[in-house]
Amino acid sequence: MRYPVIVTATLAVASMVVGVSVVGCSKKSSTSPSAASSSPTSISPTGSSPSTSAAAQPTDYSLLLIKATDINVPGDTFTAQPPVMNPDGNPGVAGSFVNQAGTRNLGVTILVMSDANAAAGALDGTKANFAKGVADGGNPQPASTGTGGTMFSGTSTDGSKSITALVFDEGKAIVTMEFDGAPNDPAPPDLVNDLGQKQDAAIKSAGLS
Repeated sequence: MRYPVIVTATLAVASMVVGVSVVGCSKKSSTSPSAASSSPTSISPTGSSPSTSAAAQPTDYSLLLIKATDINVPGDTFTAQPPVMNPDGNPGVAGSFVNQAGTRNLGVTILVMSDANAAAGALDGTKANFAKGVADGGNPQPASTGTGGTMFSGTSTDGSKSITALVFDEGKAIVTMEFDGAPNDPAPPDLVNDLGQKQDAAIKSAGLS
């Protein structure tokens, strides 16, 4: 599966740019972390941008992700794939979780913006971009997770898979969680909402809210 697409606002230009869209999440494949994750340190509440100094240390944003054990699906077990640090050069992390049969996938993308206003400004663009990948726009519905939480549910535009997803802000973090399965096996909204609450709590505990 692909990682969810996030549209981010940059401080250097006024236009919106497309963030991460990583392909190749499956039980038989794994994505190696980028070089930015080679010397991780603990999460800093400042959530700083990529280093501009040789002396600066990288941040292990993988600590923001939920755990595989947080995914409670009766009769199913999920395994975390290696996270991608700072996807497309943006501060943050992309992670994925795959069930033992390789038929269900959860992709999580967390980007850490300069502040909460920057995250809020990117959210509308993220929602609009995400809706393009779901048939009929994914029937977006308000969700009670984070700020501006919105849930999408439907099938991919090519009809090959079901998609249930959640997009929200928490402080300066912008999050997209996408649960993919067979066309006739959509993830229940209650499950995605539960995972969203757990992901929101993990970000708050890291001091990014």
